[in-house]
Amino acid sequence: MNQTSLAQNQARDAQTTSCCIVGGGPAGAMLALLLARRGVPVTLLEMHRDFDRDFRGDTVHPSILEVLDQIGLASKLLEIPHSKVTGPTLQFANGPFRPFDLGRLKTRFPYIAMIPQVRFLEFITREAAKYPEFKLVMHAQVQRLTEENGIVVGVGYLGDDGLEHELRAKLTVGTDGRFSVVRRRAGFEPIKTAPPMDVLWFRLPKLPGEPEVIGGAFGGIGGGRIFIVLERNDHWQAGLVFPKGQYQLVRAQGVEAIRKSMVETEPRFAKHAESLTDWQQFTLLSVESSRCPLWHKPGVLIIGDAAHVMSPVGGVGINYAVQDAVVAANVLAGPLKSGTIAEAHLAEVQRQREWPTRVIQRMQSTMQDRLMVRALQSTRPANVPWQFKLLFKIPFLRDIPSRLIAFGPRRVRLQEA
Repeated sequence: MNQTSLAQNQARDAQTTSCCIVGGGPAGAMLALLLARRGVPVTLLEMHRDFDRDFRGDTVHPSILEVLDQIGLASKLLEIPHSKVTGPTLQFANGPFRPFDLGRLKTRFPYIAMIPQVRFLEFITREAAKYPEFKLVMHAQVQRLTEENGIVVGVGYLGDDGLEHELRAKLTVGTDGRFSVVRRRAGFEPIKTAPPMDVLWFRLPKLPGEPEVIGGAFGGIGGGRIFIVLERNDHWQAGLVFPKGQYQLVRAQGVEAIRKSMVETEPRFAKHAESLTDWQQFTLLSVESSRCPLWHKPGVLIIGDAAHVMSPVGGVGINYAVQDAVVAANVLAGPLKSGTIAEAHLAEVQRQREWPTRVIQRMQSTMQDRLMVRALQSTRPANVPWQFKLLFKIPFLRDIPSRLIAFGPRRVRLQEA
């Protein structure tokens, strides 16, 4: 059989949908839910067999909760056991410093809800499944984009049966993260910056007589290290920040060196540190930041981490990815439903979302360079830079970081038909 006949047979056997979303993370799941609610046929392809991955971002920001509240789901989501973070308290040699405090914001949800991402994704896809237009395919590994006359008309993926399947769609959206297959196959090249740090994540047990943590998170900075702790329902999620490129050195020094470093930075957790006995308890996050100059071409769009990878500073990656999904739903639902989707609509999604992405990445870079890098490069006790202390004494200015982390430069709202 020649190639033309093979392509024709594949087209006849292909599944069809209006929108194919590749990647079942927060952006993909939210976009699928919002499109299905508007009556747009959508198929969500997730490469794994389930949503359970260790140390994925578990943050649900005020912006996400406000959008879910618009469609009557926020209260239901918050029935899932969770903890609340209003902002970290960082301990410096010259005293404590809170870089942001969401508790001062005017919103029904002045906090970040710490919900395991597996529970969040199960919740969103379960709600989406209530609409007949929604279809979820697990263990679907996208191999290629299907193009006709320079337009992407779908994808080919390996299914759970080990066979290749064809899914044809008016629009393919890549929400498949920092290692996006859709981005690579579409030929989009990100501009990368390398934040000068990496993070080791690990869990610590909760013990009797736990220390009080203001705002649900805190960190110790100084002596060439940064120790971060987030309060969870049944454990502490902890991270040790170290200079980029030193992972092998940190590992060679062993678990005992990490315990010692943690105790020196935050003595209140000396007893907790005794639970660290094996390197398998640690997960490395290689910190990256990047942004694609172009997010679209005919028939395909990328959003979320596929379009812009965020530094973990402020924990805003999921927030901005979901905001991308909300804007995409606002712009694309009507054209998809009417069959009039054009590249101009895809360009509009990028136009609305690229500037907020640039703003938050610039803020993250400032925080990294002025606070974190200096602390990691010096073995002496670290002090809060005077510029930051002055900024946070001015009422009009002190809540700008909080607003950027909670909502971005502008609030994103769901536009109903």
